Amino acid sequence: MKKRSKLYLSLVLLVGMVVNAAGALTRVLAQTETDATTGASEAMHDYTDPASLETSYDVIVIGAGGGGMAAAISAKEAGANVVIFEKMPIAGGNTMKSSAGMNASGTKFQEAEGIEDSNDLFFEETLAGGKETNDQELLRFFVDHSAPAIDWLDSMGISLSNLTTTGGMSVERTHRPADGSAVGQYLVDGLLKNVFDHEIPLFVNANVLEILQTEGAASGVSVEINGETVEVEAKAVIVATGGFGANFDMVVEYNPDLEGFVTTNHDGATGSGIAMAQLLGAAVVDMKEIQIHPTVEQETSYLITEAVRGEGGILVNQSGERFFNELDTRDNVSAAIIALPEQYAYVVVDEALKERVKALNQYESMGLVVKGETIEELAELTSMPADALQATLSQWNESVTNQSDEAFGRTTGMAIGLEQAPFYAIKIAPGVHHTMGGLKINTNAEILNEAGEVIPGLYASGEATGGLHGKNRIGGNAVADIIIFGRQAGQMAAEFVQE
Repeated sequence: MKKRSKLYLSLVLLVGMVVNAAGALTRVLAQTETDATTGASEAMHDYTDPASLETSYDVIVIGAGGGGMAAAISAKEAGANVVIFEKMPIAGGNTMKSSAGMNASGTKFQEAEGIEDSNDLFFEETLAGGKETNDQELLRFFVDHSAPAIDWLDSMGISLSNLTTTGGMSVERTHRPADGSAVGQYLVDGLLKNVFDHEIPLFVNANVLEILQTEGAASGVSVEINGETVEVEAKAVIVATGGFGANFDMVVEYNPDLEGFVTTNHDGATGSGIAMAQLLGAAVVDMKEIQIHPTVEQETSYLITEAVRGEGGILVNQSGERFFNELDTRDNVSAAIIALPEQYAYVVVDEALKERVKALNQYESMGLVVKGETIEELAELTSMPADALQATLSQWNESVTNQSDEAFGRTTGMAIGLEQAPFYAIKIAPGVHHTMGGLKINTNAEILNEAGEVIPGLYASGEATGGLHGKNRIGGNAVADIIIFGRQAGQMAAEFVQE
């Protein structure tokens, strides 16, 4: 891996600042639209008044996505005085866009539904999904702490009791809100409520420019807030700034093949936290491993949740035919779509599935869904051959009845067929979704330097880190990652400052 110069890393930070400024208004408007369609109240929260900023805290958390908020809550529960700095106008980050759910094994919710699962199976399937390149120590910690993380969320009123499956998983271990809705907004609202209930100050429009270091240990940050740049001291700093999926200079620099792709990432995902830690000598890992998600609506860059396929949706090409196992891993499904002559496909569902996956109502309100009262009408509206689409659905429903997909070997998401009119289709193609590379950490969420040594007082969680997912991330593992390692980063940082 090429070693980055300080000039290069400084340019990454500068690009991030420009992107943040340019995207702030768009982000606020987009969030307003999302709230209007979901009824969510996130934008109504009162963030901390900049006038109350103190000169020092025990722990500084950079980033108010799911990983940052989980870390802050965990650190506060462990007795630390915590603050969160978020560079965007609102909290949430990429977590706000999460849709499928949170993977966990051996949970009380699985047990209640008679689903047999184990940490070992979760480990094996995640390792296979990552092409056996995952950091196995991180992965072992991850799966073993997944069920306790579900319980931790539940104890805070964030209950993920509805179960589905995603590509690469053999059992239903993707946990989502009880009504089957997208996990992101629900999780962000729940974490925000707990941040405020714990009286943790959360400053938005607070752009951290530099992580300070004293005698080799993290000692605070330089942050631009309320029109001025100030230094705030701390005994520990947690980097929870997300990945770099919205910084296309950085994306293409690591993977030139992704030139021209759309991205599902929010404007703040610029890699700034990774670059700041690198300036302190932090090591990075797997930076070239950038995941494209197979089902992205291209005009809006809006992610169509994997839960649609997990609940029985199918993918068809322009000829109205299935062409691949819809619940294979994301990299393989994406490659199959790109290999089509048209390089796009349609997700096809029926009314019954639409009732099971509430996110489809939002997609419909956004104008992303084509609706046909009959299969023939849907075919006409999407310019597919009606006889081919009818034959495809008939064959699929027969496969569901027989629980055998002879065409493509699909074994999950086959509980219910597609038979109830009206029928719906969403045109999709792959888009940049998740940067699996990032800062190298150990199981204590401590950031390591190039020599593999801990940088004292410096921690990280979520998409700012690398190694856990290897070459391919399983759907539902990102939310698990931010909660499990966010919780660990907060706990370990609090223990460090109390030593």
